Amino acid sequence: MATSKKESYRTVEKLGEAVLVDKKSRFIAHTKPVRNEQEALDFLYEMRSQYSDATHNVYAYIIDENNISRYSDDGEPNGTSGMPVLDTLRKENIVDVITVVTRYFGGTLLGTGGLVRAYSAVAAEALKNAVITERVLCQGFCVTVDYNLSGKIQYLLSNGGYFVEKTSYAEEVEFFVFAKTSEKEKFLKEISEACAGKAKIKEMKERYIDIK
Repeated sequence: MATSKKESYRTVEKLGEAVLVDKKSRFIAHTKPVRNEQEALDFLYEMRSQYSDATHNVYAYIIDENNISRYSDDGEPNGTSGMPVLDTLRKENIVDVITVVTRYFGGTLLGTGGLVRAYSAVAAEALKNAVITERVLCQGFCVTVDYNLSGKIQYLLSNGGYFVEKTSYAEEVEFFVFAKTSEKEKFLKEISEACAGKAKIKEMKERYIDIK
């Protein structure tokens, strides 16, 4: 999914939402994983359209590609909303994510400190609900062995910290597995030793795997 080729990075797994009411002002936060800046802008447009009657639609996003980070107070006093939301994302060292916080003004001013606390709190709750995950670059392999060796391989894969995507049973057993790219040589050595060199190993594509 990602254009990054980092060994690993932190992002969010899914859309997270949160609501906070402070002195009758209603704050609605949405945090979403995105792959690039265009997806972030598309989601911002979606939220602005959905909450077009809101007083403010504050946002912040961080994109790994080209190291992009942007925010907007959307009419709130300078520094009271967009930056606190961005800081919430930065504190968790995550990328490829956008948070939009919608506010319906309740008639009572919250003051500078109150706004910062409200925007920070609701953004943090939405981020928590979006589930932070570490995305690790992994090398895919197809490991083919005879049935008499499949038990050894299955045990090794289950206990070695590898991700088995699927197993195919035909004339031989095929394991479609991912190992951290940084542990590629270790994986190949372990498979070879377990099967006395009798396993057929084919490299597949690299892919990022989420580790919660």
